[in-house]
Amino acid sequence: MSDTAIRVENVSMMFNLSREREERLKEYVINLLKHKLFFDEFWALRDISFEVKKGGTLGIVGTNGSGKTTLLRLVAGIMKPTKGTVYTEGSIAPLFAMGTGFDGSLTAKENIFLVGALHGYSKSYMKKRFDEIIEFAELQDFVDVPVKNFSSGMTSRLAFAIATLVQTDILIADEVLAVGDAKFRKKSEERMANMRSNGATVLFVSHSSGQVRRICQDAIWLDHGKLVMAGPSAEVCAAYDEFCKQ
Repeated sequence: MSDTAIRVENVSMMFNLSREREERLKEYVINLLKHKLFFDEFWALRDISFEVKKGGTLGIVGTNGSGKTTLLRLVAGIMKPTKGTVYTEGSIAPLFAMGTGFDGSLTAKENIFLVGALHGYSKSYMKKRFDEIIEFAELQDFVDVPVKNFSSGMTSRLAFAIATLVQTDILIADEVLAVGDAKFRKKSEERMANMRSNGATVLFVSHSSGQVRRICQDAIWLDHGKLVMAGPSAEVCAAYDEFCKQ
């Protein structure tokens, strides 16, 4: 059995950006059929390669638009690369677009069972873990409040509590600790650390180089879709911080 959890080999990702804005669906379809739609190629990632061993932790740093979230979506299997290959082994828990799957008109309680079902958990299992989820998310006073009335922090806490309910092989986290107070961030880091100690592999994106240093052994730095540097997180983050000062 391979000791590699994630392997990204020569991966590039290209998107077609429309040059023109079509106001109506009818106009779009007509121009599409007439081959009058023109696109510009946008390469979000170019020739990215790295590997993460099982139980390893890799942080990804870079400015907005550097390709970090695109890379996570490729590893999570949400998208397929234009070029190259992505290999993963084991179950994956993607923690980005926090709140995806929630129905805003439903209460926190109702959404817990809804999202639990989407994750494949039985109703009886969710009942057993319900109090734990609410306590971790710190929503004891908001159990019967519709999620549409939640702040972004409350929504993220609930999503994090559900997504990290069980041990997974690969944890993919995109800015999940950016929302919330210091107490909750500390508690979330401790839960992630516990998952790592139980063998989970972590791929972590954060604008906070301090968080990357604390959570990750290694790191890569992306800039405009290209790999600038890879190595120990302390060294990569130091170089990235120096770049941001310029």
